[in-house]
Order: sequence, then structure tokens, then C-alpha cells
Amino acid sequence: MAFDRNAVEDQSYGHKPVLLDECLEALDIKPDGIYLDGTLGRAGHSLEIARRLSGKGRLIGVDRDETALEAATERLKEFADRVTLVHSNFSAIHSILDELGIDKIDGMLFDLGVSSPQLDDAQRGFSYMHDAPLDMRMDRTAALTAYDVVNSWSYEELRRILFEYGEERYAPLIAKHIVRSREAAPIETTAQLTELIRQAMPNAALREKQHPAKRSFQAIRIAVNGELDELEPMMEAAAERLNPTGRLAVITFHSLEDRIIKKSMQRLATGCTCPPEFPVCVCGKKPKMKLITRKPIVSTAAELEYNHRARSAKLRVAEKL
Repeated sequence: MAFDRNAVEDQSYGHKPVLLDECLEALDIKPDGIYLDGTLGRAGHSLEIARRLSGKGRLIGVDRDETALEAATERLKEFADRVTLVHSNFSAIHSILDELGIDKIDGMLFDLGVSSPQLDDAQRGFSYMHDAPLDMRMDRTAALTAYDVVNSWSYEELRRILFEYGEERYAPLIAKHIVRSREAAPIETTAQLTELIRQAMPNAALREKQHPAKRSFQAIRIAVNGELDELEPMMEAAAERLNPTGRLAVITFHSLEDRIIKKSMQRLATGCTCPPEFPVCVCGKKPKMKLITRKPIVSTAAELEYNHRARSAKLRVAEKL
């Protein structure tokens, strides 16, 4: 079943599912199977998964953003008999499935990073294009906000996250400028932070095509939400809770995420961790998965025409042995 582009572009939901056809093919959906969408968002992927399930099938949708869950409830109401929505983090797969009384499932999908509706909702504070309070929480019940990071973390920690999470080469200059500025008054809004980043960067950097605040905002968002810390537990849990031949599909949007997912899949597909010079395996570790994609799947030119946010998306797929 091919997806309906008009449905994908339905602005009432503000979400265009990335690599939709590719994800559906990767999951190899069985009508009576059990599937988990660990990053539900506005249910763009989930809607198409649910459509392919029979009344005996089941879809578990997980998101830590309660606003997303509310929107998804409405969008998936036609399939309420086969959909269960859970307010949680995707790294908590074990506890989610245990609470639902489910041992193994047939497929998992994770669409990482910030969602389009979160970016488009100015008051969430994710975007450097709109002025809003410094928030950036995907789960608005969480304690840590971007305000806390910007105004209370040390110079060393700010420099570290800007460099490691944002791959920002001017991290020392930006961190120093933030610390100096907040001594006079707290930095409270995204517009204030964006201007401080501009002021800290050399003129040559300001002439680059990419917005000067993009990398710093990415870094702070990742720190606020602990995004990279969740990936390894997610991958390990997925490998444990998939049925044999069950598929794991993961979409990433920046190199840090993709590197972690790539290495995790390779490790799960390799098994043995003994040094190469050992004549025989002594660790006893066996492969848990096999790689379906040696290289990531990327968006087609046709998709990029109507969804520019798909340009950095990479899909990697593995199958449980």
C-alpha cells in the first residue's frame, strides 16, 4: 500500500513522516503482528502501520511529549481497537512491554530527534527562528530546561556540550560569551540566546549558509533531553524484545545519532568481542541481529521536493536472529 501524499501533507497535523514508504517496507509488517513506534510524534508513521494491521494486530505508540500523545489519540481514533499509547521514553522498552504483559514483538521504529510540530510550536523554545522562553523540553513534565543549562551550567560544561553535541568549532567563544552575559542578567529567551551566539562568532562564520545558532541550539536541546544517553539502552532493549526475524528501523538526523546507531547495529550483528589475534572465541558472545542495510537509506529527490526536513534523514535497519 503506497502512502497518500495528500495525507502526508495534511497541515492540520503539521507533520510529514520522513522516509515513510521505506520504513513500512523495512518493518515488513504482518497483519497480526505487534509493533512499537517509539517516537510517536503526530502519528504519521503509526497511522500507516495501524492501517496494515488486522484486528488481531497491535501497535504500541510511545512518546514523552504529552501534546504529541493528545494529537496522536485523535489521529489514530479509527484504529483505537488495535492501538495502545504510552507516555514514556523510548529507552524504557523493557518496562513498557512488561507493564503491557508483552514478551516479544515483531518490529520497532524510532524516528529520532525533535519533531516538526515541536519546532513549529514557537513557545516550546526549540527554534532559533522564533522568540520564546528557553525551554526545549520534549517532556514538559521534566525538570531540566534550556534556561537551566544556559544560566547555571559551568563554562566547561557549556563548552563541552556545544563542541560534542553541536560539533560547534566556536564552542569556547560562545560558552565564554554566554557566561559573561549571564553575570549581568539571566538569559531568558531564544532571541537573547541567538543574539549572544551571533555576537560571539567571527564575521566569517556569520557569512556561512547555515544559521549561526543552529549547532548551539541542537547541542542544548540534546543536553536538556538526554537524547544521546537514551540510544544505547534503546538498542539493547530492542535486540532483547524482538521476535526472531523481527525488524528494527531507526531514522537519524545528525551525525552523532547516526554514529551511535551504526556502531550499535554493527556490534549487535558481530557478537564476538575477542581481540582479532585470538585464535578462537573465548567471550562466548553471539550475534543477536543481522544488518539489512549496510549503508543508510536516504530520502529520494521526490520526497525532498515536498519535505525539506528529510534532507538529513538516514534510515538503518536490522533484523533479529
